[in-house]
Amino acid sequence: MNIDTSIKKVLLLGSGALKIGEAGEFDYSGSQALKAIKEEGISTVLINPNIATVQTSDGFADKIYFLPVTPEFVEKVIEKERPDGILLAFGGQTALNCGVELYLKGVLEKYNVKVLGTPVQAIMDTEDRELFVKKLDEIDVKTIKSEAVETIEDAKAAAERLGYPVIVRAAYALGGLGSGFCDNESELVALTEKALSFSPQVLVEKSF
Repeated sequence: MNIDTSIKKVLLLGSGALKIGEAGEFDYSGSQALKAIKEEGISTVLINPNIATVQTSDGFADKIYFLPVTPEFVEKVIEKERPDGILLAFGGQTALNCGVELYLKGVLEKYNVKVLGTPVQAIMDTEDRELFVKKLDEIDVKTIKSEAVETIEDAKAAAERLGYPVIVRAAYALGGLGSGFCDNESELVALTEKALSFSPQVLVEKSF
């Protein structure tokens, strides 16, 4: 096994607030990741605004920043700590979204921070409903007919083309926030409004 000896310090984006798709399971996986990294003799920095987590207990991370997991705060910590690597997959939805934004803005490249574990492109391909369906098509995995939309009007048009009942799925939402079944246009409008308040994109999918 080849170990990257250039990695001396790692930043982990933590589990944060108690929300569906974030809290307990990511607190556990993140705390285990911190332990494993320390066993390799690598220095660890954690960003996690929630003091009531296992991750933020004494002995897990070498340094803890009780700050929101947002691109602005994370960039400031990167600028100060200069980590060699960053882990995005141990903090739930907020950490994933933050990592993608840092990548797209060029912050990670600017400070020469390597993304460890799941590559950012893989995160984007699975979080974006439209990209995910295209990736499944590329490997001949059959999927139910669906359309990715960003407005209520487009959702209504998609549902008409697909035929009711349909399922509305919010993108970038591990816990499925704003997702559900619709038997008619009024239900579709109500659910799409809710889904778009959580996410910039929804998938309208034929329901079986």
